[in-house]
Amino acid sequence: MSNDVENPKSGEAPKSLDPALSIETQITWYSTLLQHASVYGVAAGYCISASLLSIINKWAVMKFPYPGALTALQYFTSAAGVVLCGWLRFIEHDPLDLLTMWKFLPAAVIFYLSLFTNSELLLHANVDTFIVFRSAVPIFVAVGETLCLNQPWPSIKTWISLATIFGGSVIYVLTDYQFTVKAYSWALAYLVSMSIDFVYIKHVVMTIGLKTWGLVLYNNLEALLLFPLELLIMGELKKIKHEISDESDWYSLGVVFPVGLSCLFGLSISFSGSLAAGQFLLPVLLSLE
Repeated sequence: MSNDVENPKSGEAPKSLDPALSIETQITWYSTLLQHASVYGVAAGYCISASLLSIINKWAVMKFPYPGALTALQYFTSAAGVVLCGWLRFIEHDPLDLLTMWKFLPAAVIFYLSLFTNSELLLHANVDTFIVFRSAVPIFVAVGETLCLNQPWPSIKTWISLATIFGGSVIYVLTDYQFTVKAYSWALAYLVSMSIDFVYIKHVVMTIGLKTWGLVLYNNLEALLLFPLELLIMGELKKIKHEISDESDWYSLGVVFPVGLSCLFGLSISFSGSLAAGQFLLPVLLSLE
């Protein structure tokens, strides 16, 4: 028998691969591409929202110097936006349930504290100080996720990145000519509350099982319900009454525009942050900083 059958001539084209295997490979490649696009898309959205919100919040709190009231307006905008879009069938969110609200209450308290200390820090310090302390949050989140959520320790490359960020933060603090005890007290409070908030929110996502828009709704609605308590404790109610009696310019475009813009970006970061907390929190934070 001739060897031509077993060994085809060099000029002949080889047999094609199995079509089913080729299709499966394409599907796997496409799924991987979509997954990476989703991850980096949410990360980019979170980065843009967080970066712009830092500047916009500083602008808003200078025009409207009431951090508690400003954050309450952001909570109201986010919660009302989710309810309205759900009613119009643009989105789907988890229905409100008293038992779920009770389970979610600790997360809402921590969320409220993190945004309140955020606004107070921007009120008493410059944006540079805010960015430096925010950049240190991933260090504590990485440790918290490992110790509390049984997540693996970050890789050596990640620790090198975190150490570099931490070293830069220390150098900034040592050379900050605008250092004040009050500003840095709020900075430390912000650092602690944000670190706990990110870790605990991820725990809530893993245990309660709320969808992304449901998480945004519960987070902002319950935080909004805590606002009257903050008014009494921090004394903002007296300040607001005094401003009303002095006929302040609250209704001017110079006040309404930055406050409204901060509320819209607050909704944006609530959504992208909720997505990040459930799936890829640390990479998003590292990309942000």
